[in-house]
Amino acid sequence: MRPIPLALSAVLLVFTAAALADDHWPAPVRALADQGLTIHAEFAAPGGLTGYAASAQGRELAIYVTADGEHAVVGTLVDAAGNDLSSAPLDEHVRSAQDAEAWERLERSHWIQDGDPEAPRVLYTFTDPNCPYCRQFWEAARPWVEAGEVQLRHVMVGILAQDSPAKAAALLGADDPASALHEHESGTSIAPSAQPREIEEQVYTNNQLFEEFGLIATPTTVARDGQRLVRIQGMPDPAQLIELMGGEAP
Repeated sequence: MRPIPLALSAVLLVFTAAALADDHWPAPVRALADQGLTIHAEFAAPGGLTGYAASAQGRELAIYVTADGEHAVVGTLVDAAGNDLSSAPLDEHVRSAQDAEAWERLERSHWIQDGDPEAPRVLYTFTDPNCPYCRQFWEAARPWVEAGEVQLRHVMVGILAQDSPAKAAALLGADDPASALHEHESGTSIAPSAQPREIEEQVYTNNQLFEEFGLIATPTTVARDGQRLVRIQGMPDPAQLIELMGGEAP
């Protein structure tokens, strides 16, 4: 595949039709799709333009096709007052869909429940057994978890140390994973141990998800705010903690 010649700036490149249009997309849009863009939806745009919501390598961008259907501008459309007219369509057609898919993938990951399963707010947090900041986050979350307001779902990964995968597998494979995690985060560290292949593969799958999300730190915690996701990498500061938990400590 050829490199995508795009940079996300206010006005990028103007593309002339380089391929035959299909039954739905104008030729410039088809040409961009051939270069690797994913086209998500068409939307109305002012000034005789037709907008298309697209993404490339996880980054969203707007395409505006001229009235003759022969040219397209990729970038941010602004009005006379400088208001961004591209953000709302990208939120609706790209970011919301990407967030919904990411949440579904988190639901299907391999996690340990921490808190009331009926809690009104659910957070997913990538947790490495050797991560001191994961333990800090676990401790900081106790008021909300113990009050039954928040359920943490610890997506166990093994990325920080050589024995991290084995420790993560030991927690996932414990007779009572929730109790084992509670003891581990309370200070009684779990020892690495051999687990059935199925459990070891769960850790590997979680590690892959961590990488595919482009994450670089544990804990990384994800909350759902309406249709959008809130994602905090590392130990949250006090304001971020309140945002993740959905309010002040009970």
